[in-house]
Amino acid sequence: MQYLHTMVRVKDLDAALDFYCNKLGLAEVSRYDNQGGRFTLVFLAAPDDVELAGQRKGPMVELTHNWDPEDYQGGRNFGHLAYAVDDIYAACQRLADGGVTINRPPRDGHMAFVRSPDGISIELLQKGPNLPPQEPWASMPNTGVW
Repeated sequence: MQYLHTMVRVKDLDAALDFYCNKLGLAEVSRYDNQGGRFTLVFLAAPDDVELAGQRKGPMVELTHNWDPEDYQGGRNFGHLAYAVDDIYAACQRLADGGVTINRPPRDGHMAFVRSPDGISIELLQKGPNLPPQEPWASMPNTGVW
């Protein structure tokens, strides 16, 4: 058994791609439009996983965009996606600069949470040891839920 992907339904594919690619930093690996089924699948991988995703079709996130409008509540009880990052503070700053709310700031130099435009929680974890506490993150309160 091997992990392949996590599927997330999205309402607005352009907004989702802006978040996952332009702000979070994932790369589009492949795309499939199904005219008959009226949906688009977009497979994304973290930069360090792009080559692996091409070789074994995983690990990836599959964004599923149904062309007919649907109302998805609470991410359909979806928990969260998790990514290890080289520098938790730089990753959070890049997201904040892109207009993303840091719901759970990395006060501990280890973990942060943000949410996609569709309400999916994304956990960011510091690779290796925790970074020393750093402002403004160390004293930043939580915002909303994650």
